[in-house]
Amino acid sequence: MIRLDTGRPMQSLFWQLFLINGLLFLVGTLLLALSPATVSSPLVLTEIPVLAIGLTLILVANALLIRRSLAPLKALTSVMQRADLLHSGDRISESDSGEFEGLIRTFNEMLDRFEAESSASAAHALAAQEGERQRIARELHDEIGQSLTVALLGLKRVLDRAPAGLKEDLRAAQDVVRGSLDEVRQVAHRLRPGVLEDLGLHSALVSLTTEFARSSGIEVERVIESELPELSNEVELVLYRVAQECLTNVARHSKATRASLTLSCSQRELTLQISDNGIGGDFAESAGIRGMRERAMLIGARLAISALPEGGTEVRLIVPFGQGKG
Repeated sequence: MIRLDTGRPMQSLFWQLFLINGLLFLVGTLLLALSPATVSSPLVLTEIPVLAIGLTLILVANALLIRRSLAPLKALTSVMQRADLLHSGDRISESDSGEFEGLIRTFNEMLDRFEAESSASAAHALAAQEGERQRIARELHDEIGQSLTVALLGLKRVLDRAPAGLKEDLRAAQDVVRGSLDEVRQVAHRLRPGVLEDLGLHSALVSLTTEFARSSGIEVERVIESELPELSNEVELVLYRVAQECLTNVARHSKATRASLTLSCSQRELTLQISDNGIGGDFAESAGIRGMRERAMLIGARLAISALPEGGTEVRLIVPFGQGKG
């Protein structure tokens, strides 16, 4: 359990405000005592402007000094309101926090712990998800796929011996079973990208975009760096799954006729970019976008989603090499 000792900052704040106000009243008293200004009894009208100006100066100085003292609390409140564990790195500077340095440091350390715990939990959940995907893919391929294959062979044998009046119906049933078998294989392939494990990221992205263009009818421009750095299995899987999710969103929601996938490499980072010429839309945190952000967080990458000026949507996943090397 995290326990914050808030008594000391509050006591420091009390004494700070007490000293500020005491100093202002002391300065005001000395000015009245040492200056030629006097206050009569009863009050003379000509003395009212002097008192008003003095009071105004004291109040303005008091407000400025208190605002400066409470500025770290305002910054803390702002960060607390916009804090999101999927958008990491938002911290408050401790150098200008004055009396609240301990509180700010504790808050930053708490965010660090929460982000680390969230990343670990997300990694565990995504690993379990990938394991479940592989299990379902194996069952689809080994059990349902085999059953449909047996049914297809059985229909062929029946078709060979069937009378002429039934052949057309049997051929139609054969086509349905063959189509179902193809769909099962496609689903199994999407759940478990064997080409990624066998041939690597480059070939997996080529296969993914080729299959996407064939099934969706959307033209895909593909530019993939030929010389990629050595990447860990985890990074390759994140890149593949983000590309897969983006292309799925293009097919479902964008009404696009063209899309592009670019995987480029610089000296410090690897960038995956997917864009389309569709209608764009609301970039609210849907389940798919949140899943992509969680995957990006696992490998220390940055995910940015934006609308293109000419229409459509662009998704960028930027992987620093420090995180991407195997």
